[in-house]
Amino acid sequence: MSWKTRNRSFYYQGAPEPEDLVLPPAATALLCIDVQNYGMVLHDDPAERERWAPFHERMHGTVIPRLRSLQDSFRAAGIDVIHARIACLLEDGRDRSLSQKMPGWNNLLMPLTSEASQIVPELAPASGEIVVTKTTDSALTGTNLRLVLSNMGIRNVVVAGIYTDQCVSSTVRSLADESFNVVVVEDCCAAGTDALHQHELDVINMIYCHVVRSDELRAIMGLD
Repeated sequence: MSWKTRNRSFYYQGAPEPEDLVLPPAATALLCIDVQNYGMVLHDDPAERERWAPFHERMHGTVIPRLRSLQDSFRAAGIDVIHARIACLLEDGRDRSLSQKMPGWNNLLMPLTSEASQIVPELAPASGEIVVTKTTDSALTGTNLRLVLSNMGIRNVVVAGIYTDQCVSSTVRSLADESFNVVVVEDCCAAGTDALHQHELDVINMIYCHVVRSDELRAIMGLD
């Protein structure tokens, strides 16, 4: 089963196969979302550490190494790699969106210079690469990313990162609403659980993006 028939929700069970993807290098960019130190910290509570163990296994065993390899391939081909990270611009976090102030897990208070807000070393931006800082889930909302992409002539955005059902999904929907062509690399993304990850891919596929594996993307784009 290929990307053309996988990840279909109820709405698209009988839909025809999409056309082949055409991703010209000059009009395409890789957008890496929120793979930051805060998400890689192991919980002190043994029960929480066990609950999150599958996520960390996926991140270290699949997402980070494959996304790093994809970054390297894009760079070698002269294709732009762009980074988004979530952080607050004020120390007290007053600039955060409501979604980042709600009580619970998503209540992130990470000043711009904090260690927690930095992109993990394995996926750190190369010299000269664009990094946008967002104070909400979507990398397009509240940043100048839409303008930057348009100025660069980018029409196709390849998206990877975490969390599939939160910041990745929000960004994908925003990009689609702004009429960008969006491709999500499923093995370069993760959610808190595999079930959440898979469900969100089914939801966004074919209406907001096309979901592919990294090996399929490489074949489509002719990447080494």
